[in-house]
Amino acid sequence: MRELLQVITARPAQDGDGVKIHRLAGQRLHQVLNPFLMIDEINSDDAADYIGGFPEHPHRGFETITYMKAGRMRHRDHMGNEGVISAGDVQWMTAGAGVLHSEMPEQEHGLLHGFQIWLNLPGAEKMKPAAYQEIASADVSEQRLSTGGMVRVIAGNVTINQHSRRGPLPESSTQPVFVDAHLAGNETVGLSFNADNPALVYVYKGATDLIEARQLGVYAKGSTLQLQASPLGADILVLSGRAIEEPMVQYGPFVMNTPEEIEQALKDFSNPQFLNRLTSGRKAHKEQTPR
Repeated sequence: MRELLQVITARPAQDGDGVKIHRLAGQRLHQVLNPFLMIDEINSDDAADYIGGFPEHPHRGFETITYMKAGRMRHRDHMGNEGVISAGDVQWMTAGAGVLHSEMPEQEHGLLHGFQIWLNLPGAEKMKPAAYQEIASADVSEQRLSTGGMVRVIAGNVTINQHSRRGPLPESSTQPVFVDAHLAGNETVGLSFNADNPALVYVYKGATDLIEARQLGVYAKGSTLQLQASPLGADILVLSGRAIEEPMVQYGPFVMNTPEEIEQALKDFSNPQFLNRLTSGRKAHKEQTPR
């Protein structure tokens, strides 16, 4: 069984245009989360907390994963990609060499609940072309539990109480596992995946016997992760991946291996010619897209 090593509490923060979030990130957490960089949760039914959204901004050197639980979010990027993700949907974006994108709420009232997770890329992949995948809720692999719960596998190969499920995303060098588990009161589940990689367990509703809501449990390597819900049940994200044992330098939306690479990213994204190349790609894409 995997052993619980530490518990970390998410902190209130703001990002984008004043969007209120709870966040797990920062320099002291980089090695704990590795290869993940950040876990953000938006959860509010007050439009003032989220309506400003995340206007167009750049990224380079990592991947962003947006997972919606309630409400709708519209995505646009420089490649001409545009779409709306809603409850249960996932958007997995590889920023690679560079992306300009925005994420704006597609609603003016009601509950908006979702997560954005940043996943680092190894140095050899940081400058690959930007790309993204949108996964509909219906395409996510699910396993119902005999005592009322449900486990959704978004990424990775996971054995759930002896039942194997594979997420819809292709395998990648960081070996990501991404699971969303709903456990009924006092329900227990055993999850097996990538025994050589640690596991992160974020409780976003209810509690387990060891972790409260908006806390992250860091579990050691091992063959089985066993989770038991409190009497009121628990809703949980489980993340795992292969640590990237390379130098890392982060400056805002850029995550690279050296200060020189960060300086180059700053120069690129302040260079009108570079930005024109990105936006011209968007225009060309739109011109080729049939109506």
